[in-house]
Amino acid sequence: MTNARELAEEWLRLDQDPTTREDVKQLLVEGKEDELKERMNPRIAFGTAGLRGPMQAGFARLNSLTVIQASQGLAEYLLEQESDVRHRGVVIGRDARHNSLKFAKLAAAAFVAKNIRVWLYSDPVHTPLVPFGVGELGAAAGVMVTASHNPAKDNGYKVYWSNGCQIIPPHDKGIADAILRNLEPVTWDTSVVDEDHLLIESAIGLVEEAYFRAVRRGTVPEDATAFPPAPEGLRFVYTPMHGVGLPFMERAAKDLGFSVSDIVIVKEQAQPDPNFPTVVFPNPEEKGALDLAMKTADGERISLILASDPDADRLAVAEKVDGKWIQFSGNQLGILLASYILSSWRDSTINCSSRDQELAMLASTVSSTMLATFAEREGFYYAETLTGFKWLGNVSKHLDSKGYKTVFAFEEALGYMIPSVVSDKDSIAAAAVFLTAAGEWQRQGLTPYRKLQELFKTYGYFEDVNTYLISPSPGATNAVFQSIRSSAGDKPYPAQLGSRKVLRWRDLTEGYDSATDDHEPVLPVSKESQMITCEVEGGVRFTIRGSGTEPKVKLYVEGKGASEDEARAAAKDVLDLLLREWIKPEFGLKLP
Repeated sequence: MTNARELAEEWLRLDQDPTTREDVKQLLVEGKEDELKERMNPRIAFGTAGLRGPMQAGFARLNSLTVIQASQGLAEYLLEQESDVRHRGVVIGRDARHNSLKFAKLAAAAFVAKNIRVWLYSDPVHTPLVPFGVGELGAAAGVMVTASHNPAKDNGYKVYWSNGCQIIPPHDKGIADAILRNLEPVTWDTSVVDEDHLLIESAIGLVEEAYFRAVRRGTVPEDATAFPPAPEGLRFVYTPMHGVGLPFMERAAKDLGFSVSDIVIVKEQAQPDPNFPTVVFPNPEEKGALDLAMKTADGERISLILASDPDADRLAVAEKVDGKWIQFSGNQLGILLASYILSSWRDSTINCSSRDQELAMLASTVSSTMLATFAEREGFYYAETLTGFKWLGNVSKHLDSKGYKTVFAFEEALGYMIPSVVSDKDSIAAAAVFLTAAGEWQRQGLTPYRKLQELFKTYGYFEDVNTYLISPSPGATNAVFQSIRSSAGDKPYPAQLGSRKVLRWRDLTEGYDSATDDHEPVLPVSKESQMITCEVEGGVRFTIRGSGTEPKVKLYVEGKGASEDEARAAAKDVLDLLLREWIKPEFGLKLP
């Protein structure tokens, strides 16, 4: 069934949400065929992050019907794949976005209709509390209703497997197939949530208390006999960016010994507001997102800012240095956290000499190679993964099963994982470690920025100049990558980029790696996603990839040098070469 009007009629047969039903009826009456086509086809894709998209009527959008269908498919797949699912149950959480509460209730009702127990958080929570709850409660899976830092019009349906990690293949495809086999809604009745059904329990108090204990313990090695002293005189400004992070950050700071006066909240952004009125995009990575936090900090004479995105899984940090605000990149903050975590293990009261080789830290392929250099010099195990915490979380579990102790993982997009707390990025756990580290550095006479400069002097300077281009279509994105590959002629990969010789070429779409003996990549290969990584002369490494969730081609370029200027200049030169030689104007891609 591909005709837009036929799909709209099928929508009206299935949908019982009065708002979206009326929307589709109006489009039919007004004869808006193009709009109907866009809304109805193709169906919103269930990928490794679940569902995410604009909240509108139609099979191609996120709405009550597609949430019910996703829940029914997930329920059936769980019953096929996991044991004792009905008793173990599913954890469901939600943020404070428009419709998040409604979607969470509809999901809960769908699982109850399949006689599956539901652990439903009664209040909005930050995303990491769902995977933490999966582990704490022994649940079969978790669902978080959130669109993270997306615009206000979006929402999402994020799925965690029984190991507390985001789903990876083959579960994503298995769930997607199960959804298509279970499209007829079994129930629209959310009264089971409101009337205290026997299969629905909250458990939020139990899970939160266990979570904060884990966060506190996550600031020290697992066998340390004492916690570091509370930082004295360390104050910071915090913004939850109109999201759910405030009560979690306040509790974590209190547990670390901070007083009420030590943490100053950006009042304009303190409470959840699904319209995100003070920011263009509710993403602390975006230019201007921390302007209000900086204004607040200046008024309070505070030189440190922490910020979470709306679902509080990403963390941003800024410091005022010599009268100027400097926001740490995700790579820089990742290295700061890694350095403290390693030193805390080595400084613990237990002799760590035999254990150091077993420690492991991870970073994704688009993140800084400084962690690899750090690992080589300091003697711990480093692993690179594909992008996303679905891979970082699952690979950390795999390494632990092989006898390693994974103590940290990060990705350049402000994501940091403390595995002893949760196998996903978590701004609260990361902030607890950062604040503990900042207290230690303060006792050494250092600020975070000065500590970072020490690390650069020891391990080399690493600077990135990441950007992205907006692509007009998936076809245009694919054409860019095919053009890059075809420029090699009959060779397996291009020999040069400008005057710089290509030293290593890894294509995770076509499945080629010049650095391995058999030229087979160690990382998983996927024909469905575009990704090429190169190392070129002059200490520069870059990755070009097509975004899986947005119409973008992303460029990650990192230079290494003996100084900040040298590293940045090398990265900037390679970025300019890429935009001039490989991302050609005829493909229609544009810088933002």
